[in-house]
Amino acid sequence: MAVRSMSGVGDERAVPSASIRYLDGSVRTVPFSRLRLADFAESGPWRQVRSVHGQRHYSGTYMSATTGGPVVYESRLELARLLLADFDPVVREIYGQPCHLVARFGDRVRRYVPDFLLVTRSGTARVVNVKPADRLADPKVAQALAWPRGLVERRGWEYEAWSGADPVMLANVRFLAAYRRPGVVAERDVHAAWRSVRDGDELAVAERRLAGGRPAHEVRPALMALLWAGQLVTDLSRPLSGDSVLRRCA
Repeated sequence: MAVRSMSGVGDERAVPSASIRYLDGSVRTVPFSRLRLADFAESGPWRQVRSVHGQRHYSGTYMSATTGGPVVYESRLELARLLLADFDPVVREIYGQPCHLVARFGDRVRRYVPDFLLVTRSGTARVVNVKPADRLADPKVAQALAWPRGLVERRGWEYEAWSGADPVMLANVRFLAAYRRPGVVAERDVHAAWRSVRDGDELAVAERRLAGGRPAHEVRPALMALLWAGQLVTDLSRPLSGDSVLRRCA
């Protein structure tokens, strides 16, 4: 376990630093160049996120299937990126507001809290900042994003400024996310669906075969659970329908 301290964020330091808040309430600050993915173990979000009636932003907590725990978000756009990260089979860790970065550039001290840190199964780290497309066109916003991008990329990590995705694909993923949690669909039903479906089946055909005379909607959740888990894939750039062609991914 990392050694932790109650140190401040180090606004006056010339060396760029990252502060991480842990679940026990402690804060650890390290030079950004020495930041490791292991430092995020048992960490929590930098800021507390609360939903208050009448607030301008849509914020909350999303229960991630990837991590098995909650991840915070502060807008509907952030929630959309979070859904896609949770659906992505190469992502193994998702941290919301993972740290507080501080760096001095010239005579100014700059601060930045990333929206997400994604860690892939290969160990690649990606820092994600979510901004609406119209704000990315703002020179001041572009300038504000430039310094953390440079800092992150010099560290050898990836940096992503994300402003949205194909709405049809996102709607499909949002629908499939209802089947993301273990136990939503009985495991035996999921196994039966996997044994029944054939590579190249249309969804309606797979449902009829699996239903065996029962109403198709009774077996549909098991197929949706397989799609969320990535055991089945289909073209999500088109609305999910009975015509969707299923492919098996062992």
